[in-house]
Amino acid sequence: MDQPKQKQGQPSAQAVHHEARSVENSAAYLIPKLEAAKEKKPNLTMLDVGAGSGSISVGFAKAIPEGRVIAVDLNEGILPRARLLAEEAGVTNIELRQADVFKLPFEDASFDITHCHQVLTHVRTAPDALREMLRVTKPGGFVAAREGDLDTECIWPTMPALLKFHDLTVTFMQAAGGVSSAGRQLLSWALDAGAERERVTASFSTWTYSTPQEKETWARAMTEYLRGGRMRAAILAKGLAEEAEIDEMAEAWEDWATQDDAILAMMQGEIIIQK
Repeated sequence: MDQPKQKQGQPSAQAVHHEARSVENSAAYLIPKLEAAKEKKPNLTMLDVGAGSGSISVGFAKAIPEGRVIAVDLNEGILPRARLLAEEAGVTNIELRQADVFKLPFEDASFDITHCHQVLTHVRTAPDALREMLRVTKPGGFVAAREGDLDTECIWPTMPALLKFHDLTVTFMQAAGGVSSAGRQLLSWALDAGAERERVTASFSTWTYSTPQEKETWARAMTEYLRGGRMRAAILAKGLAEEAEIDEMAEAWEDWATQDDAILAMMQGEIIIQK
């Protein structure tokens, strides 16, 4: 699979991968609860934490047209892309701001719903992040989180270079302070954050890449991570892999994406905490 050069203004392969996330495929567990809340209160206020380029946030804004979504991310540099997605979608009931999940710049009990997706897996003290999300959520509202469980990832065909990539990803995530088993720890983290067990609903779903387009999107993002940018530099700096090994992994992803029987899946943990 050829790697075309990225044109100016064209989103990266990583951005394309992240922006494939939607309310429907990344927050389906939350939809019934959201719809029920909207029936009672059409003008819901929602905080989306760690929104990235905002594809899920925009979906939430569409889902509550009489309400308002504030989407925040630690990386201020991603916000212009999120604003562009919102503009292209014709969404006006959304505000995008820079903020840290551990120090949210909002008063207590500010939002009816507080949500995050693939955020807690990357932080050292997830219960503290959930505790802060609970703080800004109104009594009667709820906090929702969905996190991958990298340790459950399964792939076919089982190419040795891709198995090495999995192990490298786990090591890299842990070295950066993340947790590779976040999905299965969500319930425990919620309880550590002070939630009452009877007020927490836990579930699992699966991310699956099986169609040609899904596989190409995934493989392009992985090869982009491996072939350039901060991830490659960090891997080399930390001595986690040699140049030749990294290139072998990138080539394996390109090969994997072209195979008819190729498939990848990972469990995703989900919680809803009723405030």
